[in-house]
Amino acid sequence: MRKWILMVIVVGMLGWAIVDFIDSNRESANQFNIVDAEDNGEQMDTSNENREADESVIGLEVGNKAPDFQLQTLTGDTVKLSDFRGNRVMINFWATWCPPCRAEMPDMEKFHQDKDVVILAVNLTDTETSLEDVDKFSDEYKLTFPVLLDENLDVATLYMVQPIPTTYMVDSEGIISYKAFGAMNYDLMVQEFEKMD
Repeated sequence: MRKWILMVIVVGMLGWAIVDFIDSNRESANQFNIVDAEDNGEQMDTSNENREADESVIGLEVGNKAPDFQLQTLTGDTVKLSDFRGNRVMINFWATWCPPCRAEMPDMEKFHQDKDVVILAVNLTDTETSLEDVDKFSDEYKLTFPVLLDENLDVATLYMVQPIPTTYMVDSEGIISYKAFGAMNYDLMVQEFEKMD
C-alpha cells in the first residue's frame, strides 16, 4: 500500500513539474521576445489573440526566428545554425545517459538518411561523464549527422532546455515551426518536416 501511495505522489510531482516547466518556458520565451523588441525600439503587442507570428522576432515560440548559435562538432568542425539558412533543420538536445534520447536516435538517423534535412544533435556535454562516452555513442548508433558539443551548456541555456530530449524544427527561413519536449518517433519527424518550407 505504501508503495502505491509513494508512486502516486511521485507521478503527481512529475506531472506538476512538466506543467510548471511548459508554463515557465512559455513565460520566459514571451519575456525574451518583449525584451528583444524593446531593445530594438519596437512596440510589441503581447496579447496572444492579436499577435501574429513576427518572423523578425528572435525567440523560442513557434513562429519566432530560432536563436543563432555556434558549436564545435565531435570531429572538430565549427557549425553555426545560420550557416544552414535555406535548409530545413532539426535541432535536437540530448545526452548519452538519457533513455528517451537513446530511443529516438535510430529514428533520427533513419530520418536523416530518408529526407533532405539537416540534423544538429546538440549534446549536453557538461552533463556527460566523458567526451569519450559521446564518441562511443555516436559510433555505436552509426550517426551520420553532426554531433555538436555544448560543453558549457551555453546553447542549452539559450534554448531554455530542461527536459531532454528537446527538439526544434526550423524551416528554411530560420523560423521555428515545431518544438517537442520528449522523444519523437520517425513518423512524427516526417510529419513535421513535411509541413515546413
